[in-house]
Amino acid sequence: MKLTIGQKAPNFTLPDQNGKEHTLSDYQGQRMLIYFYPKDDTPGCTKEACNFRDNVSSFKKSKIQIFGISIDPVKRHVKFAEKFELPFPLLSDEKKEVVNAYGVWAKKKFMGREYMGTLRISFLIDPKGKIERIYEQVKPDTHTQEVIQDTKK
Repeated sequence: MKLTIGQKAPNFTLPDQNGKEHTLSDYQGQRMLIYFYPKDDTPGCTKEACNFRDNVSSFKKSKIQIFGISIDPVKRHVKFAEKFELPFPLLSDEKKEVVNAYGVWAKKKFMGREYMGTLRISFLIDPKGKIERIYEQVKPDTHTQEVIQDTKK
């Protein structure tokens, strides 16, 4: 299923690295950035997460809640979040319900091998719970700055 701008963001409830449950609709009234990433503690995912960490004050200033989501288990999120001191929730979608609802679970290719995996895509959600922006061509090095620029408009 392909989501579009203006569409209501699919609701979900997932545990974070501390075991706390987060339900998307509980955050209605504020903007959210949901970024999907393939795997904890890999070069691109680490770079992206650390860029968000290093710019978290800009997101707080703009009243934007950041959520990272991958299919990694909570235990893996704990290690990743602690190792890089990540100050935002990393949500575990082991059942792949949310990656499927957001259309980011797809066939990927790497070194000639095809496999199913999580695409690196982010969604900016407005205070009413609608998709404000979809970032499909995410570059871990510059994605944070791109989102910050967009939220200043």
